Amino acid sequence: MNRVGVALLLLLAAQMVVLAYQYRAVREAEDGTSAIYLVRTDTYVVDEIRLEDREHNVAVLRRRGEQWSLPQLDALPADRDRIEALLDVLTHTDPGWPVAHSGAAHQRFQVASYLYRLKVTLSAQGNEVGSVYLGTSPGYRRVHARSAGEEPIYSVPLNLFELPAHDGAWLEPELLQVRAPLRIVADGYSLDRSSGDWLLGSGQPPEPRELDALLQALRTLRLEGVAGDERAQKIRAAEASMILQVTGLGGERKLAFYREGDDCFVTSSDHPYVFRLSAYDYDKLAGIDAVMMAGSGAP
Repeated sequence: MNRVGVALLLLLAAQMVVLAYQYRAVREAEDGTSAIYLVRTDTYVVDEIRLEDREHNVAVLRRRGEQWSLPQLDALPADRDRIEALLDVLTHTDPGWPVAHSGAAHQRFQVASYLYRLKVTLSAQGNEVGSVYLGTSPGYRRVHARSAGEEPIYSVPLNLFELPAHDGAWLEPELLQVRAPLRIVADGYSLDRSSGDWLLGSGQPPEPRELDALLQALRTLRLEGVAGDERAQKIRAAEASMILQVTGLGGERKLAFYREGDDCFVTSSDHPYVFRLSAYDYDKLAGIDAVMMAGSGAP
């Protein structure tokens, strides 16, 4: 590169530095701080998040104390880690230098008030704190974002695929996990640890590897959401492929498992919903062999 080219690059870099300084100086003069966030919550604690996509699907997440819940699903617990990660990006992460400002760019990047892929609205104590429009993706796990009422467009570390405007998709995935079962009854065997050690209904010890596989599957069971009404009705009319009666410190729970092709589901006597789960988690439980479970106690 010749000297003229180098000089032009240095001049451009200097201009960018000056513009960045001026932009932050303006923001500091406006609100008394140099920090730039998509939504400024000040002293408010966000207690409700509303997500609406371009098809007008809506998900509502609400804080209850330190926990988040799904008010449109009988206050089932929501995935707190995902919600806090979203809030961190919107309210506590400086989005950096804007990638565009113009009204034409709002439309091009799909962050206009009339054209967006997802609108996220934060509220506190019944009052709206701010909204953010999320649009096109400039790269892996990045999305263009614009605060409602503001001109600048930023590229922020979010993935729209992980922010669905469907309540069930925000369900706490560990909802049905059983960490410390005391009794398990399944087709072909029953297990009890009231005496301290796990014993079969025959009084003999179960096969260790099968027992460990069962306990691990129950401890790590993860839900992937809630089945829609039509699918749920179809599942409930079908015969379960597996049923487990599990008693723990919190009481007894009946888990019924279903499979339709590659789609797997589970119901629980604790809740009126049909939950989706992965084929991987389903197969871990389906792979428990009742005959082998009783193998070590066989004569």
